[in-house]
Amino acid sequence: MNEKDLHIILYKPPPNANRIKVYIPYSFKQERESFKKLNTSFYHPQQKLWSIVNTAENIEKLKSLFKNKLQVKAPHQKPKIPIVKRSSKIEKTLAKNKQTMVLKGFSKSTIRTYQGSLAQFLKYFESSNYQEISKEQIEDFIYHLISKYKISETKQNTMINAIKCYYEHTLGMPREYYQITRPKRSVNLPNVLSIKEVAAIINQPKNIKHKAILHLIYSAGLRVSEVTRLRLTDIRSDQGFILVKDSKGKKDRHTVLSPYVLKILRKYYKSYRPAYWLFEGQEGGRYSVRSIQNIYRKAVEETGSNPWSTPHTLRHSFATHLMQKGVNIRYIQSALGHSNIKTTEVYTKVLGINNKTLKSPLDNLYESFIFGSEENKKD
Repeated sequence: MNEKDLHIILYKPPPNANRIKVYIPYSFKQERESFKKLNTSFYHPQQKLWSIVNTAENIEKLKSLFKNKLQVKAPHQKPKIPIVKRSSKIEKTLAKNKQTMVLKGFSKSTIRTYQGSLAQFLKYFESSNYQEISKEQIEDFIYHLISKYKISETKQNTMINAIKCYYEHTLGMPREYYQITRPKRSVNLPNVLSIKEVAAIINQPKNIKHKAILHLIYSAGLRVSEVTRLRLTDIRSDQGFILVKDSKGKKDRHTVLSPYVLKILRKYYKSYRPAYWLFEGQEGGRYSVRSIQNIYRKAVEETGSNPWSTPHTLRHSFATHLMQKGVNIRYIQSALGHSNIKTTEVYTKVLGINNKTLKSPLDNLYESFIFGSEENKKD
């Protein structure tokens, strides 16, 4: 294709989108270099697209930078799965399924997710006897969702989990009968911040409450939901640990209490005097997850840090930085609350590989008599 026929494409972002996606043809080297210099620019290798934070100012900047080479297009929309109209048969089945999940102690979020997915399945087979549906029919249904609605691997697994929950728990069918084919799990490395980036982010808030929250997440490797559920009594300052109750999987655990964080928490306590929860909202009650996300997002924007990071990135960074210091992986597993060591081992894959962390075998050859150091001396 002639270069005159090529254009840089700006995909018009939805109203609430965080970033603007941009396609830059490979032959547009100068334009690509210009885009890379823009603040918050980022490249997505799988999509072969660039992106930048979604602001009116950035859109105008791109129009000014690329002029007539720029085209604005609406992004390609995937077909949406239609909303299910629930008949009495579907409602009755969902009610029984919910009762089973509640009795088994499933979390509210899991129940909500599974019920929504199962409703799609029940509607598809509404004219059938649910107890007589075969494994092959279930896999045909999953294939239908993939081919027609392009559902993600995550959505595919969620649907399978919801269906298996219904058959194995609610109907009491044998587990081995419903070994439904799953997608091969992709191994995505966790996003990790450098120590310098972490320092900038957690120290950015001027409000002592906000500063305490960000320090606590990173210092103890906590999930945001765990921070919102911390009580004053969970900070065991005398014993040097934090008690995390009812974390993921309904497990209690201990994690580290940094003496530096303890000083910040004491200063925060004197200013706010929370009554029961460690962090409370303006009208009492637990502090919200959304509020913590907003605190983090503001700190990231003000420091110009990685725009793709989230509060959970601080937890990933906690684990990775401990591994870099050679801390025993079992301690890290315990602090994070992972049931399986393989979950923790993923952090070994994000450790920085360079000549400071790993010695090349070539070094040994040149440092030994085998390769001969005389050749080095000649140089």
